[in-house]
Amino acid sequence: MKNMLVTGGCGFIGTNFVRYLLEESDFEGRVVNVDALTYAGNPENLSDIEKVFPERYVFVKGDICDKEGMAHVFDDYEIDTICHFAAESHVDRSIVSPDAFIRTNIVGTFNLLELARKQQGGLELFHHISTDEVFGSLGKDGYFTEETPYRPNSPYSASKASSDHLVRAYHETYGLPVTISNCSNNYGPYQFPEKLLPLMILNALEGKQLPVYGDGLNVRDWLYVRDHCTAIWKIMKNGKRGDTYNIGGNTEMENIRIVEMVCDILDDLPLPKRDHSRRELITFVKDRPGHDRRYAIDFTKLRRELGWVPEESLETGIRKTIQWYLENQEWVNRVQSGEYQSWIEAHYGK
Repeated sequence: MKNMLVTGGCGFIGTNFVRYLLEESDFEGRVVNVDALTYAGNPENLSDIEKVFPERYVFVKGDICDKEGMAHVFDDYEIDTICHFAAESHVDRSIVSPDAFIRTNIVGTFNLLELARKQQGGLELFHHISTDEVFGSLGKDGYFTEETPYRPNSPYSASKASSDHLVRAYHETYGLPVTISNCSNNYGPYQFPEKLLPLMILNALEGKQLPVYGDGLNVRDWLYVRDHCTAIWKIMKNGKRGDTYNIGGNTEMENIRIVEMVCDILDDLPLPKRDHSRRELITFVKDRPGHDRRYAIDFTKLRRELGWVPEESLETGIRKTIQWYLENQEWVNRVQSGEYQSWIEAHYGK
């Protein structure tokens, strides 16, 4: 793996993966980060990486749906490995504007697969990042495994399920060397503030209401983003080509309990004291359509075959996440105000 294309590398998980690859892993090649810089893509996340690794990190503003533009990237940088993060990924947005999800998640993935197919002989791997949401909703018991049938319930999860099937089909039909990973809910540094954990952290710090959908008893398995990155790299290096691997945090928890944990940790920190517990900021709001009741990941295959287990517990991961947001208030302010968009326009155009 000499020249790795990372799509969506300016997003939340992509940013953390690029940092892990260059700062911590045994990867010795070059990272070519292609990102369209839509609302959640922020190249400032990696501005220091660009300075520290000028020979090993390249950023290209580009859209994976632009097949001609992506063909130039493949040729110019002699791409031999792809780690595909780029996706529209917010369920609420997919309910309002599903067309963007179909375009990016399905058509964009198809374009990359076609370009990768033309690299046959020179392609080391196409790794595709997916989600546990493709499996639908669980009852009170059981876990998603690699054999769980797909039953997506939102335009977002349906578009990701479609892209998963395309990647697998290109392996079966054309012999493309692929791996797929389906992960549980990620959290950690650089996550866009509309997501549950950063939204709750930042609202609680500002004394704002903490909106929780429905009764708050929807269950998710939470995965600290660095743990996700280490799992991806293990799969890319040692995973069986053509196989799928589930990645989970072993931290199944109801949403309301997550919010309460954030409140309690913040209340215990040496911050300006409030008259009341931050739990009093919790407000239940109308549930969203197609809100799956429970997700839980069984990552036995990943543990058994590749020896991966998450390093962070839910509490240690949330504490690290809270600390990061407290220490990076300038980043938060620029993202919340939209100021980073002006920086992007000044450097890369609209």
